Amino acid sequence: LTLKIKSAEVTFILLGFSEYPELQMPLFLVFLTIYTVTVLGNLGMIMIIQINPKLHTPMYFFLSHLSLVDFCYSTVVTPKLLENLIVEDRTISFTGCIMQFFFACIFVVTETFMLAVMAYDRFVAVCNPLLYIVVMSQKLCSLLVGASYSWGIVCSLTLTYFLLKLSFKGNNIINNFVCEHAAIISVSCSDPYMSQKIILISATFNEISSLVIILLSYVSVFITVMKMPSTGGRHKAFSTCASHLTAITIFHGTILFLYCVPNSKSSWLMVKVASVFYTVVIPMLNPLIYSLRNKDVKETVKKLINTKLS
Repeated sequence: LTLKIKSAEVTFILLGFSEYPELQMPLFLVFLTIYTVTVLGNLGMIMIIQINPKLHTPMYFFLSHLSLVDFCYSTVVTPKLLENLIVEDRTISFTGCIMQFFFACIFVVTETFMLAVMAYDRFVAVCNPLLYIVVMSQKLCSLLVGASYSWGIVCSLTLTYFLLKLSFKGNNIINNFVCEHAAIISVSCSDPYMSQKIILISATFNEISSLVIILLSYVSVFITVMKMPSTGGRHKAFSTCASHLTAITIFHGTILFLYCVPNSKSSWLMVKVASVFYTVVIPMLNPLIYSLRNKDVKETVKKLINTKLS
């Protein structure tokens, strides 16, 4: 009942990029193009992996889930961003704002650990190639993916619960294009100490634990590769890891950059630009990174195009 009363009375206004009225239409076209590429790229990647039996391996199983997470994450954020660029009324209901945060949080945390799982997969493939199929069984792969989604849901439920304990009044201006945690608690009427503490602990744990898994996996991969006698073997091993390392660097680099930006009024534009990058641009980049560097994916796309043409 309290939530119903609260949600009926409280609204949020997402300022987005409203301080640049002359850029609204160009930004709309840019973001619409990015979103179209994101949807086609990620759903296309899932379809390619499904139809090519050669791609029914643990690495592509994880990649198809990364594509699904990217598609869902982009769909939670981008449509509202596009709407706010072409309409005067930039309000979002209390329920709408909390739901957007809830789902965005699930997919960000899931992606963080999905990238860590993929690093572990590369570690097993390079360091224990003879045991790869035994170790990375379908059961373990499903368990690792399920654990990533489950932890994302647990983190999101916890953070959302503490957000709902805060009190808000009337119209609240959020100086961002997305309902992210810092922006929501900045307009709260009550003390956000507990909510800030929980997200700090949660974000720090998620970032450090996933980066430790990634670093340990790739240090082992690097040592193993450097011990390989043939240059061809080294090149092949590094090329299988290159796409994943690129995706990790962009994703974690942006998150760490946001960590380091001071939370002041002068830095809001920088925060917005970085937020656009990891909420809108990264979901588009991942399928491009993996498809452009991958022979099997490119071959499947060529076959599909030739089949359609013939």
